[in-house]
Amino acid sequence: MMKRKFYLSILIIFIIAGKVHAQFTVTGEIRPRAEFRNGFKTLNNESTDPAFFIEQRSRLYLDYKNEKFVFRLTFQDIRLWGENPQIFKADNALFNVHEAWGQYNFSEKSALRVGRQELDYDNARFLGNLAWAQQSRSHDLAKFTYDAGDLQFHVGAAFNQEDVISNPEPRRLSGTLYATGGNYKTMQFAWFHKDYEKSDFSLLFLNNGVQSLADSSVNFSQTLGFIGKRSLGKINLEGELYYQFGNDPSGRDLSAYLASLSLKFKAGLLPITIGADILSGTDPGSSKSNAFTPLYGTNHKFYGFMDYFYVGNGHGNVGLRDFFIKSKIKTGQKSGLIIHLHEFLSNATIMDGDNNESSSVLGTEIDLVYNLDIAKEVNFKLGYSQLFASDSMEIIKGGDKSELNNWAWAMLTIKPVLFKK
Repeated sequence: MMKRKFYLSILIIFIIAGKVHAQFTVTGEIRPRAEFRNGFKTLNNESTDPAFFIEQRSRLYLDYKNEKFVFRLTFQDIRLWGENPQIFKADNALFNVHEAWGQYNFSEKSALRVGRQELDYDNARFLGNLAWAQQSRSHDLAKFTYDAGDLQFHVGAAFNQEDVISNPEPRRLSGTLYATGGNYKTMQFAWFHKDYEKSDFSLLFLNNGVQSLADSSVNFSQTLGFIGKRSLGKINLEGELYYQFGNDPSGRDLSAYLASLSLKFKAGLLPITIGADILSGTDPGSSKSNAFTPLYGTNHKFYGFMDYFYVGNGHGNVGLRDFFIKSKIKTGQKSGLIIHLHEFLSNATIMDGDNNESSSVLGTEIDLVYNLDIAKEVNFKLGYSQLFASDSMEIIKGGDKSELNNWAWAMLTIKPVLFKK
């Protein structure tokens, strides 16, 4: 049934595109990624065996555009190689719609977009499309945009509800309890961006409401953010400051922050970025939550590629101080090598099993990624990461710091334009 609807959608769009003066594009994507996980996200121990698998993302992007309307459908299938047998008849729940939105342009500058869509702002620190993950991230919401070249203003709002199997729509006549984990009940945001000749900045406000299953109440937190860049000759300065307040999902009072500063410059032909990300944490025994949460950001991009922090897995709400050095070396006309070095420390007190204060040092991570553009539509990446952990990392993550903790992966992306009219 799902496949019949998919083919029918494509047919309808082809018919529409052939009858109006508009641009219609069909883009395909095949992205398999092989991963060797040996201490990824959490430390190994003596009984842990490495994981190895190949996961593939297959997508079809349908884009339609004319003077007044913009329309996008993105179908995707996410699966592990071998997850299904060669002959399988079950309904394929892996196939889903990643994006399905329509946009009406009130003018050349203002528009309204509604439906399932990605949110990807600034450097994706707080609102990102999570492009690294095969499934990525999208939201069901309405968004008004005003884009006037060097000045942009966006506002969006969402209200989520689930379809209860025992009482599905259209029979559902009462109740708005939302029990889907990892998501908000309601969310509103506003984003303002301004460009100057040698600098730019953005302001962000987000109101996030998470429903409690215990009493159906909704706990709201608010986040204010500032993101700025400045060119100082051969040095580029970037800074970020976020403050979070209100209540955390459990209802506790919340007061948390994130601060980031980095300098990018060239040492000869070698570009180097040095900087620090500091995220507040909660000390033991505190009645208030001081742990900052980068709610819907692409966290894999920032805090080490081995995903020990803020990527769907906790680390004791102790916050983080991440001091880093990053560089990208050009190895050929179409290739390059990314090198990242991170030194991780907690930003709140860590207590050991004897209730003694432990060191704030968590460990050191080295990330290497080789990137090669084989052709316009084909890209290859090869990555390796190594973590050297401390006793304190054992306390908050478990496992054994003396074990080898590393991660290796290889990813091929084939993304051709299949049709354009």
